[in-house]
Amino acid sequence: MMVPAALLLLGALTAMFAPRLLARAEWPEREPVVALWVWQCVVGAVLLCFALSMLLSAAAAWLAVRGRLFAAAPHGVVDAYALGPTGGPWAVGTALALAGGGLWTGARLTREVLRARARRRAQGAELLVRAPLMPGEEPAGARLVVLEGTRPEAWWLPGAAPQLVVTTAALGRLKGSQLDAVLAHEQGHARARHDWLLHCSRALAGGFPQVPVFAAFEAEMHRLVELAADDVASRRFGRLTIALALVGLNEDRGVFGPYPSPQPHVSERVRRLLSAAPRLSAARRLRLTALATLVPVVPLVVALMPGLSALA
Repeated sequence: MMVPAALLLLGALTAMFAPRLLARAEWPEREPVVALWVWQCVVGAVLLCFALSMLLSAAAAWLAVRGRLFAAAPHGVVDAYALGPTGGPWAVGTALALAGGGLWTGARLTREVLRARARRRAQGAELLVRAPLMPGEEPAGARLVVLEGTRPEAWWLPGAAPQLVVTTAALGRLKGSQLDAVLAHEQGHARARHDWLLHCSRALAGGFPQVPVFAAFEAEMHRLVELAADDVASRRFGRLTIALALVGLNEDRGVFGPYPSPQPHVSERVRRLLSAAPRLSAARRLRLTALATLVPVVPLVVALMPGLSALA
């Protein structure tokens, strides 16, 4: 029973200290795409720790699970895990608690996805009412939708046929290639499927609000996906263009005033674009990506080590 306990401890320590380490790092703002990958690997490692601990605890608690889990394992591998004849109440309780957590996570994610689909259907129906299709226009084709509105707004409606929606007030504010930059920004969201990252982070944070890594994961996903999309637009149209577009769309909302704003990330994004901090070197980006990829490997090594040692 040492391996399931070790995996639980590893998952708990990662969930507690990884957000603190990442919060101290200064490079994520310069490389948001790499930071997104690092966060996914960290959260994946935490979930993998708990999943592997659940499997081994269940194998210790019930012989039927043990027989299926180790059915193809050579002789001596099961003995290396020291599961014992029965794992006792600790193994049963751990397996049931972790299985319940897994089911709760799946339920929260399903709920989040269903709610997002319902919102998209409602928004799509509203768009068809406010901006009906022109004769000969295909409903499945991606299109730019212009709505009458006194407030400058632009947003991307994800789905099978993503659509960029802008108001007439936004068209009046966006000059030159700023509209193209906003379009590139929103297309960056769609191509990278940032909506799925937001769904997963929201489901985990909502289901386990007391787990630090999940709360930080949700907050960072909202911030980093915007930075990553800003970089997509700035590479095509320049940092100044997308910065001016952000100012034009948000200057009437009080986000650049002296008082706290409900959207502080907008002013931070503009300052980041105007500061033009250099990117990390390709070698350092590669090292960070490789190190992040190794993080989920650690729980696998912990879980497989007794079996591999028995085969050696």
